[in-house]
Amino acid sequence: MKKKRWIKIIAGLFGVLLVIDIIASFYFYNLAIERNVKDFLQGNSDLEVSAEAMNVFLEGDWRSWVREQPFEQWEMTSNDGLTLQGYYLEAEVPTNKTVVFTHGYLGRGSDMGLYGQYYYEELGYNVFYADMRGHGKSEGDYIGFGWHDRLDLIDWLDVIIEKRGQDSELVMHGLSMGAATVLMASGEKLPDHVKAIVADSPYTSVYDLFAYQMKRMYHLPAFPILPSTSIVTKVRAGYSLTEASALDQVKKAEVPILYIHGNEDSFVPTNMAQTLYENTKSEKEIITIDGAGHGEGFVLNKEKYVNALSGFLEKYIS
Repeated sequence: MKKKRWIKIIAGLFGVLLVIDIIASFYFYNLAIERNVKDFLQGNSDLEVSAEAMNVFLEGDWRSWVREQPFEQWEMTSNDGLTLQGYYLEAEVPTNKTVVFTHGYLGRGSDMGLYGQYYYEELGYNVFYADMRGHGKSEGDYIGFGWHDRLDLIDWLDVIIEKRGQDSELVMHGLSMGAATVLMASGEKLPDHVKAIVADSPYTSVYDLFAYQMKRMYHLPAFPILPSTSIVTKVRAGYSLTEASALDQVKKAEVPILYIHGNEDSFVPTNMAQTLYENTKSEKEIITIDGAGHGEGFVLNKEKYVNALSGFLEKYIS
């Protein structure tokens, strides 16, 4: 009798834990992946930025520059039927060089104007950016964290080549989630027109990022919540947290990659960029910027950033 009683107790506890795990899985899916307002990021100390960086992000002249430019609005249908929005700016002096930007989590394409202004004014590039699925004016009820976005990005590359010509030379430049996107794309068959990739503050995989953030923000272990959340994500968004891996993709990369990361980044730890760099198959370079938090490198040490960037591009862009 005692044995049966213990079996019932254990089974009951297991059932309760299973229910809690399922509830937590849907909670974290809604929290991080479903397209909605993300209040959980407000007050996150890992996203605190320096006063200098905040001033540039919010009040920098790049914002007025973006508003004043005659961007063409382009539209594309993704392979799963979403209408996506892109924006193209032709260089002042005709060129076959185009930079293709991918933005960060909860952002929109125009956020990359901070970098676009430099490419446009100093390097003479055409500029293209898009609102990634689930962001800005693009359709989508979930955030892909770069995985499905990598295929959208490749489709955008084809659109640019079709519109701008077969002599196009393309650079993919991503920030944070956008950096993971260009790295995830690097493992696919890319057009020969793609000559270089720049990844600023990337993560190794969605699973790794979530595991890191769950520990920092909620003091929770990855198991068993993340595997269950991954199943929910697979069912509702069509991808799992483990398959969405920049690390797996760079092991197949053929295009040269420049990694940039702040040494004080506590939102996406710097060692993730180092791990990506060490596992990249193609030619690669890495710089870290002292004192810079997440995505702050361009603002806090622009000289080091642009020197590395321009030197890298000169090697691979004719």
